[in-house]
Amino acid sequence: MTMPRLTLDRRRLLGGAAMASAGLALGAPNLLRAAEIDTSDLAPITGNVAPIGRDERAARIARARALMVANNIDAIVVEPGASLVYFTGIRWWRSERLTAVVIPASGDPVIVTPFFERPSVAESLGIAADIRTWNEDESPTRLVGDILTEQGLAKGRIGIEETVRFFAADGLAHALPHASLVAAAPVVRGVRMRKTAAEIALMQAATDVTIAAYRWTAPRIAEGMSNHDISAMMDAATRALGGSPEFSLILLGEASAYPHGSGQPQVVRNGEIVLMDCGCTVEDYQSDVSRTFVFGGDPNAQQRKVWNEVARGQQVARAAAKLGAPAGSVDDAVRGYYESLGYGPRYALPGLSHRTGHGIGMEGHEPVNLVHGETTPLDVGMCFSNEPGLYFPGKFGVRLEDCFHMTETGPQWFSTPPKDILAPFA
Repeated sequence: MTMPRLTLDRRRLLGGAAMASAGLALGAPNLLRAAEIDTSDLAPITGNVAPIGRDERAARIARARALMVANNIDAIVVEPGASLVYFTGIRWWRSERLTAVVIPASGDPVIVTPFFERPSVAESLGIAADIRTWNEDESPTRLVGDILTEQGLAKGRIGIEETVRFFAADGLAHALPHASLVAAAPVVRGVRMRKTAAEIALMQAATDVTIAAYRWTAPRIAEGMSNHDISAMMDAATRALGGSPEFSLILLGEASAYPHGSGQPQVVRNGEIVLMDCGCTVEDYQSDVSRTFVFGGDPNAQQRKVWNEVARGQQVARAAAKLGAPAGSVDDAVRGYYESLGYGPRYALPGLSHRTGHGIGMEGHEPVNLVHGETTPLDVGMCFSNEPGLYFPGKFGVRLEDCFHMTETGPQWFSTPPKDILAPFA
């Protein structure tokens, strides 16, 4: 079962805007085309993946409790979303009816949910936890307050996960007027940003699906196709290979100069850039891979030059990603290299207008980022995208993106960066 999406990714939103600008119903053309695409020559490659189990989730809670003690936090409160799945396995959505988990520094977690939702919420529960319910004429935040009071935390320091909505935090503040509500980020981020071997394996599986889908899709791209045609092929291949598509951003020609695309109609033309930024989910964990190439022949001198500079930028980033180094130093190294070539300075165009990379795991974008000023030291288990694109407004852009994870011996790729613009999927 796939966790319901809580927000629209910018890449998806821009794709929808492009369809709307063409006078098409949102999402319908892709769905229709995908149903007609023959992927009978593909088979799932995810049959041997191992979902996250109860022992792994119990270990996560144990690590969270250690961080609570270290940060003087007595309990944390988490709403539905990636962090709720991460700690509890519960796949639920957000509505005006509060469902949440209370994880104390000592004692079992407690799930809070509407009475009539209890059986449904319990289906995906993957830890030992009590489930406490509230009825439609009762206050869920008062119930959370009562639970914390029962645990002796009426005056405690309660960590609120960063995506918890205002009405929930405000309601809890009124229910526990003598408690201190603080950011739970040192706990939640502290655990989630360091992936275990089980998580790394799932991210590798997702990346393998995306690379295989690229290799199937690329030879089928034809002159005159729209970006939506290519996206539909990529999504169909991803599903056939065993992944769940998260995004398939296709930027053609001038649109490649804008990192998240354009709403203007786009078609494949000989000699023009094709930039593909795609990712999928396997058992809750994501991939994110970008490739850029020229359709229908050899690239011109400028296209090849810029592609090679971006490829070199990826290697500069990898070389700078050393254990203990501030995450921002990776971005600084890339930006320094690009400025030595005359780009920028900093985020100015033509050049690299976005960060060098972002954290990735259960969500496509997670803390921490490879961006100037980020002081968090790189540590074992941290996972990042490496995507130092170069963009020329009104002309074209190039982005190569491969993710890596930090090991005891340094960064290790999930996907291997291409070495030549003529072999982007090698």
